[in-house]
Amino acid sequence: MENGKLKTVKQFCAENPAFTESGLRSVIFWRGDFLEEQGAICRVGRRVLVDGSRFIELAKSGQLRTVRGAA
Repeated sequence: MENGKLKTVKQFCAENPAFTESGLRSVIFWRGDFLEEQGAICRVGRRVLVDGSRFIELAKSGQLRTVRGAA
């Protein structure tokens, strides 16, 4: 995947089957502001676009280990 190339949630999940659409939407709901600050997503109106390489970097670094607060 090209660095910085934005994809819809559906496109990202189709290319990365380890992530389900509902799981990704849950992460975006609970941690959306953090993801936006980190450059992993951007919002254009109601549409959410995912920077796949940045999102995967955050997942690998463990920053998405907890999604809804205390586990």
